[in-house]
Amino acid sequence: METIYLSHPHQLTKENHQPTVMALGFFDGVHLGHQEVIKTAVHEAKNRGCISAVMTFSPHPKEVLAAHKLIGPMKYITPIEQKQKYIERLDVDRLYIVTFDIAFSKLTPQQFVDDYLLSLHVCHVVAGFDYTYGHLGKGTMETLPFHSRGQFTQTTIGKLKHDDVKISSTQIRKLLADGKVEEVDDYLGRFYQVEGTVIHGEKRGRTIGFPTANIEVQEKFLLPRLGVYAVSLQTEDKSYNGLCNLGYKPTFTKDNLIPSLEVHLFDFDGDLYDKQVTVTFYLYIRSEQKFLGIEQLVDQITKDKEVALRYFS
Repeated sequence: METIYLSHPHQLTKENHQPTVMALGFFDGVHLGHQEVIKTAVHEAKNRGCISAVMTFSPHPKEVLAAHKLIGPMKYITPIEQKQKYIERLDVDRLYIVTFDIAFSKLTPQQFVDDYLLSLHVCHVVAGFDYTYGHLGKGTMETLPFHSRGQFTQTTIGKLKHDDVKISSTQIRKLLADGKVEEVDDYLGRFYQVEGTVIHGEKRGRTIGFPTANIEVQEKFLLPRLGVYAVSLQTEDKSYNGLCNLGYKPTFTKDNLIPSLEVHLFDFDGDLYDKQVTVTFYLYIRSEQKFLGIEQLVDQITKDKEVALRYFS
């Protein structure tokens, strides 16, 4: 998949592009609804003998237009690098990543269509029923035929549901906030993952018989509810099941301001320091809690491990 980064104003012209079927959306999560949009574009492109492309935007419009309302940096289900990876798996030929800034946000719907669709030789557009474009989102799938000037056609993907609930990034965020990671698969089409680097920790776990890999999660990832989970940890070439604690370690300290992610791996003996890893969340076991002493903590971790082992068996 070819990736092209655009910022406004760009210099690309229709003459330099092959006819393209374009999927439009922000696609945070690349969930099952997003996948339907993108797969439809890929299928349509193959039928027409065209290039298939996806256009997404970075950062999220809220980071630019409502930065004063955000508490800390915007968190994503799929930060841009991970979004790119999941889109590539859908057999897309080209990905356009457009810088969302103030200048871009002020484009009228017609200017957006002229500069970012017609100038890229788009012959067909695929997007969700609720997709909007242009200043203040005034362009919709209903207005797109008018703004297309008759130079491309379109497919509108309707609302996808699971158990009568709309498949959306908002719903996935809610499930993660509630710790319901086992339900996320029904909306994402996969279990939730975060990526990070194994760093040196306090090495307290090994003194109580539960050595852990301490993960410094990439800043942009949205973390699920604090607590204990059954997880797996993937390195470049291997995957290990384990038990994860995501939280502030209240038994040992009361000064932590940033939650830590620690994974106790089953059947592992080695060194993971400085390795890039992926942690997949499968099952929420319990909330984080403060224990009266080490013995009580070890007792509870042993019980948690048994729950995780039963899940993986």
